[in-house]
Amino acid sequence: MKVVETFVSINGEGQRAGELAMFVRFQGCNLRCSYCDTMWANDKDCPCEELTPDEIYDKVAASGVQNVTLTGGEPLLQSEMPQLLKRLVSNPHLRVEIETNGSVDLAPYTKEHRPSFTMDYKLPSSGCESKMLLSNFSHLKESDTVKFVAGSYEDLERARQIITKYQLTKMCKVYLSPIFGQIEPAKMVEYMTEHQMNDVRLQIQMHKVIWDPNERGV
Repeated sequence: MKVVETFVSINGEGQRAGELAMFVRFQGCNLRCSYCDTMWANDKDCPCEELTPDEIYDKVAASGVQNVTLTGGEPLLQSEMPQLLKRLVSNPHLRVEIETNGSVDLAPYTKEHRPSFTMDYKLPSSGCESKMLLSNFSHLKESDTVKFVAGSYEDLERARQIITKYQLTKMCKVYLSPIFGQIEPAKMVEYMTEHQMNDVRLQIQMHKVIWDPNERGV
């Protein structure tokens, strides 16, 4: 498996924001979102370490941290992901989350050894909305999250349409997150208030507040 970095930090977003997590970042992504903050990891020539699922598991276990976040890039492009999930999920002390971009089928990962998913829905300003796999919504449950990263009023309108059409707040957690530097969070709160967006949470990327927004390994 192509791993570009592993590190322990806090979860900057999601249901366990603020908690320590062991991050495993994989190389490669099938999308090129306009606002991507890990584009360096998407390049197929990005320096990486080839690790087996067992070697990754050993790194996670050695960290002593219970939350595990598999991220990228797009982690579900890794062919050995089922084997890694089997090792990680079989450990009852670990809480395993996959951050996925919404374009890869979740179905193969929802039977045995199921992690929790934080799945993006790419809004218009991303340039990748056409790549979204809408059938993924049918595989979500309470432990999962759908994240909408918004940079404009148009993005917020589209997010609200999708949340309403698929009744997402009834099946999983739903977060709105601002594209850093493109939209003021206060404007998003105004929009949420105006449209009575109950059970939707505003989320700030905590790691970009604590550290430099471009810093790696945090």
